[in-house]
Amino acid sequence: MNKLKQITAAVVLSLTGLAVTPAIAAPKCPIDDRQNKAVGERVGKKVGKAYKAYQESKLDEAIAIMLELNPRNDFDKAFVDRMLGNFYAEKGKMSSALKYLKKAVDADNLGGADHAQTLRLYSDLLIQEKKYKEAIDSYYKWMDFTCKTEAVVFKRIGIAHSELSQWDKVLQVADKGLSLVDKPDKGLYQMKLTAYFNKKQFKNAVKVLETMVPLFQDDKRLWVQLAQFYLMTENYPKSLATYDLAYKNGFLETAGNITRLAQLLSQKGSHYKAAKIFEKHMKEGLIESNKKSYKSLAGFYHNAKELKEAAEYYGLAAAIDEDASLYLKQGRILALDRQFKRAIPVFEKALSLGIKNPGEAQFELALAHLSLKQYKSAYKRATQASKDKKTARSAKSYISYIKEKARIHNVTL
Repeated sequence: MNKLKQITAAVVLSLTGLAVTPAIAAPKCPIDDRQNKAVGERVGKKVGKAYKAYQESKLDEAIAIMLELNPRNDFDKAFVDRMLGNFYAEKGKMSSALKYLKKAVDADNLGGADHAQTLRLYSDLLIQEKKYKEAIDSYYKWMDFTCKTEAVVFKRIGIAHSELSQWDKVLQVADKGLSLVDKPDKGLYQMKLTAYFNKKQFKNAVKVLETMVPLFQDDKRLWVQLAQFYLMTENYPKSLATYDLAYKNGFLETAGNITRLAQLLSQKGSHYKAAKIFEKHMKEGLIESNKKSYKSLAGFYHNAKELKEAAEYYGLAAAIDEDASLYLKQGRILALDRQFKRAIPVFEKALSLGIKNPGEAQFELALAHLSLKQYKSAYKRATQASKDKKTARSAKSYISYIKEKARIHNVTL
């Protein structure tokens, strides 16, 4: 509360007439036409006593002294109300602080600097206490009185408009604030970004982020936001490029962001790179080793035609809750990799777990046994597969072929 102490000290200085009237910057500015005054002698003595108690950290005593006063004229009343508002604010009793500061502001007869400081403190406390409409009005009164425009004031007005979901007004005041700053203000840019997001103007949000990222290159969050907004606007090449650059700079720190990078890489055709990045962070523990992750990783390896790894991860995913469909998929990958002996027990497990269409596993078993020249088993499985509507046609087309192979090799079916 150092600012409050400075303001309180300025209040006391005005008693002695030492407060300096601000230099005239604009002839018609209200603050320049407002003369500083001093309180009456009786009130002045009490104020001095209260301020001494305040300096000795006896805030309750200082407030009690001020409350005893019964000023006779309007200026003295406003002056006492202002001091009480300052004291209550420093004590953390904001409802009382606002009550007295409002009385001082509404009186509108304090000296120029005193009235300006009171208006500003009152505005700041209003926004702190979530009285946003009143805060906006009060800040504009401060600007009208002082003829000053400050980026920080527009930022606070923007915060109030944001809380009221007045997004067009947020954009207006954010731009006004940015026009006043000497160096880029991240908060004002973020305010614009939030406004465009809530207005669902994602392409405008992208433009804001494209401005912010070069200005605040070390902010990891901005890189991720830009990549995400590129996704939202379906600019997949730029999204991937941004995610990839962020990854190389160590800015992707969540499982979700690593997963999105892997997905975008895979969509582009970089399936192996996607698999290796995903696998690395899964082994490190950033990405949880669960069924969903194993399936995703298996899919990346499958698309990369790395069949050994794909089969391994489909198997791990299937084992978590004994998923028959995933065992079927694992078996097919093993068969595709010509690992027929390993594929057979996997297909049998899928069958034992009650796969939805048993004929699918039966037909795959027929093909595996056929590849191993196990014609009797192949015939048996093909016959069983022919009874399933989903595989009947394919199975029947193989039965005669299996019979012929068995005849050539003198195998009794």
